[in-house]
Amino acid sequence: MKKRISRAGSCLERSSIRLFFEKQCRIAATCDDVISFTIGEPDFITPPNIRQACIDAINAGKTKYAPNAGLTELKQAVSRSVKKIYGRDYDAETEIVITNSGMDSLRLTFAAILDEGDEVLMGDPAWANHPNHPVLAGGVSVRVPLYEENNFTYRIEDLEKALTPRTKAILLNYPNNPTGAVLRYEDLVKICDFAKEHDLYVISDDAYYRIIFDNEKYWSPVMLEGMKERTLILQTFSKTYAMTGWRLGYIAGPADLIEAIGKINENSCSCVNTMVQWAGIEALEGKDTPAEVEAMVREFQHRRDIVFDMINKIPGLSCAKPRGAFYAFINIKETGIKSADFSNHLLEKYHVGMTPGTGFGASGEGYVRMSYATSTDKIIEGINRIAAFVKEETKNND
Repeated sequence: MKKRISRAGSCLERSSIRLFFEKQCRIAATCDDVISFTIGEPDFITPPNIRQACIDAINAGKTKYAPNAGLTELKQAVSRSVKKIYGRDYDAETEIVITNSGMDSLRLTFAAILDEGDEVLMGDPAWANHPNHPVLAGGVSVRVPLYEENNFTYRIEDLEKALTPRTKAILLNYPNNPTGAVLRYEDLVKICDFAKEHDLYVISDDAYYRIIFDNEKYWSPVMLEGMKERTLILQTFSKTYAMTGWRLGYIAGPADLIEAIGKINENSCSCVNTMVQWAGIEALEGKDTPAEVEAMVREFQHRRDIVFDMINKIPGLSCAKPRGAFYAFINIKETGIKSADFSNHLLEKYHVGMTPGTGFGASGEGYVRMSYATSTDKIIEGINRIAAFVKEETKNND
């Protein structure tokens, strides 16, 4: 019999985030006190002006096919937004394509730039789905270790070790999932110099660009001289505007790459949901949107402060201060408990869901990821349970 399953279908790994979320849901079906710190999803509702824009589009009959690369009106809004964020001009017609989410942007990007066997450098730890997208395109994900003492950013010597003649691109994701790290200017300069020296594309997954704390400045590769022509910006509306279920994103980059991405998009989904695109215009340019986003970011920073303070008071645990996104990458090495065991036992005994660090790569051993995209009350109660769990487990190990 011929082989039934393709290489991609055989090699793709399930996300540990989803696996633990599913286990958490099974436990939640039998009790009502489960606290979830697993899924990275804002607990806020999509702002009312954005919801209304979608309803208005439906009522106005804007329910037909959209152009393959996106509504002209949305691409123009994206072009204006990108100018504000990055300080760079992108032509709405030739350098921007609208996508079905940040996840789909990754799929399309790697399908456009990779041939069979081409390699992509990416962090370890990294978001659980990042390593799978090059595989879907026939490529190879090469993991480069990231260290807490180095702010979970690349060390050039580690990038050099991972480099081969097949290396085609390097993936950046800052603010970072799962660590909450933010890329410093001096580190970005070194990474961009490395990319230029070795003629690499830079794929910048900017899903959390707006969720950044302590007046930190957001830095993107395209802000540096000579990087626009080799960088693809991948953006999503999911995190900034609490639009996770809407599935809307965009890619901005050099015209030849955007053209290739557009052709692949045409032959996969044809176009993005039309009424959602009208909602996207309101998200980017609605007069009520900035206040909604700013309030959400302030609340995330407030929660971050609580998490950082409480976790670092638990004997055996520590946590580097997250500078962005809404994740804490908690160091559990002093407990002597493996990451998977920590997450499993915490969920089973204390009904608190967190993702083991190994779900983000081998370098995640000794860590667990906490998503604090939930209420302050649940955060406080959940961390109190974590403290009780650690006390019990370390006592039993003595």
